[in-house]
Amino acid sequence: MIRDDALAGLPVHSAVPALTHALDTHGCAVLCAPPGTGKTTLVPLVLSGLVGGGPGRRVLVAEPRRIAARAAARRMAWLLGERVGGKVGFTVRGERVVGRGTLVEVVTTGVLLQRLQRDQELAGVDVVVVDECHERHLDADTVAAFLLDVRAALRPELRLVAASATTDAQGWARLLGDAPVVQAEGVAHPVDVVWAPPGRPVRPPHGMRVDPALLTHVASVVRRALAERTGDVLCFLPGVGEIGRVAGQLNGVGAEVLQVHGRAPAAVQDAVLSGGPGRRVVLATSVAESSLTVPGVRIVVDSGLAREPRTDHARGLSALTTVRASQAAARQRAGRAGREAPGAVYRCWSEAEDARLTRFPSPEIKVADLTAFALQAACWGDPSAEGLALLDAPPAGAMAAARSVLTAIGAVDATGRATARGVRMARLGLHPRLARALLDGAREVGVRRAAEVVALLSEEPPREYGDDLAAVWRTARRGGDAYAARWRAEAGRLASGVDGAGPASEGTTQQARPAIGHTDDAVVGLVAALAFPERVARAQGEGTFLMASGTGAELGGGSGLRSAPWLAVAVADRPAHAASARVRLAAVIDEDTARSAAAHLLVADKEVHWESGDVVAREVERLGAVQLSVRALKDPDPALVRAALLDGLRREGLGLLRWTRDSEGLRERLAFLHRVLGTPWPDVSDAALLDRSEEWLEPELSRARRRADLGRIQAAQALQRLLPWASGDAARLDELAPERIEVPSGSRIRLEYGGEQPVLAVKLQELFGLRETPTVSGVPVLVHLLSPAGRPAAVTADLASFWRDGYRSVRSELRGRYPKHPWPEDPSTAEPTRYTKARLNRDSP
Repeated sequence: MIRDDALAGLPVHSAVPALTHALDTHGCAVLCAPPGTGKTTLVPLVLSGLVGGGPGRRVLVAEPRRIAARAAARRMAWLLGERVGGKVGFTVRGERVVGRGTLVEVVTTGVLLQRLQRDQELAGVDVVVVDECHERHLDADTVAAFLLDVRAALRPELRLVAASATTDAQGWARLLGDAPVVQAEGVAHPVDVVWAPPGRPVRPPHGMRVDPALLTHVASVVRRALAERTGDVLCFLPGVGEIGRVAGQLNGVGAEVLQVHGRAPAAVQDAVLSGGPGRRVVLATSVAESSLTVPGVRIVVDSGLAREPRTDHARGLSALTTVRASQAAARQRAGRAGREAPGAVYRCWSEAEDARLTRFPSPEIKVADLTAFALQAACWGDPSAEGLALLDAPPAGAMAAARSVLTAIGAVDATGRATARGVRMARLGLHPRLARALLDGAREVGVRRAAEVVALLSEEPPREYGDDLAAVWRTARRGGDAYAARWRAEAGRLASGVDGAGPASEGTTQQARPAIGHTDDAVVGLVAALAFPERVARAQGEGTFLMASGTGAELGGGSGLRSAPWLAVAVADRPAHAASARVRLAAVIDEDTARSAAAHLLVADKEVHWESGDVVAREVERLGAVQLSVRALKDPDPALVRAALLDGLRREGLGLLRWTRDSEGLRERLAFLHRVLGTPWPDVSDAALLDRSEEWLEPELSRARRRADLGRIQAAQALQRLLPWASGDAARLDELAPERIEVPSGSRIRLEYGGEQPVLAVKLQELFGLRETPTVSGVPVLVHLLSPAGRPAAVTADLASFWRDGYRSVRSELRGRYPKHPWPEDPSTAEPTRYTKARLNRDSP
């Protein structure tokens, strides 16, 4: 019997006429309705004709989560007074409850993707509702893009509704061809905001880690809220682990504590959604933000944390990571307290912090691993995804990384098109890496064993199972907990989807593998290595490993895997600012298994490069970044040797050549002429000389084999090759930049060209009679006047001015110290000399 009273009380009821009109006239619509208004339950019933007396239509409702799909189907069946499987059913991975007369079927977006790939027309379906599209899950974005393709090319009559729990719907409206936006007003009761930050600083989240001090604070805020307010408490936490730890701190609170997340048993989910006689504390992940409506809630306690996918493409690590919840998520969570009556939200952060939160969560397409998305796009016929109607284009780097993975596992060909093997992978309902492990592993170890290991990899086991994947497998086999039950069901589903023969090897690039033993370690290791070949890791020391991706990996101190020579790392994360990843789950393998599973990463190279101050020539075999073997290369390619020597010169400088005072002086003279006169005089800076190495270091450089040979190259002789011989200017070198200059005493004094001006360092008495400063190529020489003992006395670039103004003070200071040397009153007319007064008198006629 239809529950008319319950249906009539749903606020979305008032928006139904506008929605049906929009679909009748446009075919698409965006429905904006706050959580709890009935958009997920009443709207599909009306569109199907089960409520309201409209024409009968078959409606698909796509939900982002399995728990939401089951809950929506159960709620709609309850509103109709039926059981699920009659007019309303649901299909999620591994579970299908529908009947011949089902008109409304609730599916996950992942299931709908699979269905679209098998049947692009969606034969028999009249309306598709993509629910919670504001959450920007990657599967939902992809489903919407595919459905728009179907409407444009195959089924223009197919009706499409994008349902959002927020009012930020203009982007979806544009994507749906300027579709009408239908607003449904919710019953919004006032919600008091209580700022409840921790009393002392807590460490920010990193990776999957949350500071235990914050969780203890959240538990204390729940206790405070129970004491200060009436009604049930809904507490938002980032994940299953945090829910369990907070639940453990709420013993004796005087209320029933329930845990809601995607892995929760159906009985617990039903208990949460049906309410209860006493007070309840519901600990939930973000699934309760909008996908589920929990009755009786008057209080929300918000930890302020959420989980988002992140991918480190350079290191081959993909995982959920803990982040600060966005302002939009915080509003959604707070709204749950005011759905039925006035309520309150306790936010476990300060009001000042709130202003610094991001406005919206990151769309998954911007931050997630896109390997599965790229395979879906390739199977759809658009490998680049450039033709898909997406709110945000996939990042080019992430798509390139995804295509690299798909090519390596044989899922796409060189053009990016899906192979037959790739199509089969896409239909298994697994990440492509796991699909590859299932298909190829089944051929080696049998379908059932491969399916059981892949099922372990598809949902990370509880931490208490340990980090040894083989031991985890044994624990799951004999386990009676909820995880073990889900694992058995998933293993059965996977085993039924593959037979381990024929098509499994179709299109694969893998080489034939050695026979695999039947031990659990061997089976688990091979399948894990097939799933994550970039993560096969060789021991570097006790408990430390290097993965083929180039990332270091470390095991926990108490791990039984620390002495393993090789590992296949199944789960790892890299803490912020850490150089190495932490291994969460791995299996022991040997080198042969690593080689076969990661065959596409195996390379044998002849390497010639500069290392540790000299040329190193060797033959190296590597598995990605892991060095397997190395031996000296006896006859390296001369061109590679020359390139290595040049690299050495760039790294360590031209000082590796043989430089004398004359060669350094020649370089300084050429630098001076280039600076003052320019062309044709060469630039002799380090960068310029390295760029012109073929012009001045040959043939000696090509004959060199090691560092010592560079030290035998005479730099002065080599620099001569850069002089402008062709123009004839080289002959003027000594004229334009003389090495020495003759002073009035007759001495030939060396000029130094290391500064902006040439420097002439000469004893003062040798310049007597010289009225003007010497010049070189029009540049005045900087004269360093020395005492008779060769010590600095004065510096001038204007000799006439010095004789006139500066000489007197120098004379009065030095003639008493050097009385044997001449100190005339007028140096500009005196006779220059290198000698003392006595020597001058003896030499006089």
